[in-house]
Amino acid sequence: MNPVRSFIRDSFARLVLASLWLLHWLPLPLLRKVGFLLGVAFFHGARVRREIAAINLKLCFPDMDEAERARLLRRHFVVFSQSMLDRSLFWWASPARLSRILELRGWENIIRSDKAPTLLLAPHFAGLDAGGVAITMRISGISMYSRQKRQPVFDQAIFKGRMRFNQPILISRKEGIRRAIKAMKDGLPFYYLPDMDLGREESIFVPFFGVMAATVPGVSRLVRLTGARVVPVITRMTGKGYTIDCLPPWENFPGESVEADTLFMNRFIEESVLAMPEQYHWLHKRFKTRPPGEEKFYP
Repeated sequence: MNPVRSFIRDSFARLVLASLWLLHWLPLPLLRKVGFLLGVAFFHGARVRREIAAINLKLCFPDMDEAERARLLRRHFVVFSQSMLDRSLFWWASPARLSRILELRGWENIIRSDKAPTLLLAPHFAGLDAGGVAITMRISGISMYSRQKRQPVFDQAIFKGRMRFNQPILISRKEGIRRAIKAMKDGLPFYYLPDMDLGREESIFVPFFGVMAATVPGVSRLVRLTGARVVPVITRMTGKGYTIDCLPPWENFPGESVEADTLFMNRFIEESVLAMPEQYHWLHKRFKTRPPGEEKFYP
């Protein structure tokens, strides 16, 4: 990239981070109001993302009234923007303040005296980062992340924010899974995000809300390799902060095949989405990769 453009890009990123640092001093209700205004602006200004989310909602909720889908779409942009501003708290707020806004329930489902492998299934809800912080404030763990190569300043800030408590192991997607498997066998829980379209090579096709979706079968394969139990971690944004529910481990898992396991996982995520549809990550092209012969959904 041109050095002048790089300087402008990095300077803008530092200005945004400085603004976030200032915002983290606000009381949560006021921070959420700022997030609301940002969400309204984002909704009206991000035409491409708005179209992607609208297509996702129509595919997943074809029987929903069109006006209700439109309201759901607007609510999602607000929730997404509020969660982005809430990251300022995760990166800079004191542990005491974080403890007040992060309610973690079901901790006994994670902790085991024998340190047997544990996979924490964390679908892409708005509170995803909040769940990760709540857990790493208590113990170390493992997670995967995607490098932001085009935004090195933001990439460094995100990495530093996620490393804030108990030195978790952060693994780049390009590193592969071997390091994670070793750490799991050493007793560290793996905070695993399974529900994004990562392309044809890494995925199998199973239904998600009745639409064939390229889905990474990593949960099934990791459990089969390590003998791990699966503990779903569902994080909900609330008026007081976030509630993180660590649910009981799945029983009779894995099942008869990788395909059956992955379908089971998608159905579980569907049920979780129905409980708070505005908080699921609809801005991602979840159905980008299509089975052979199917037309693309997105422009």
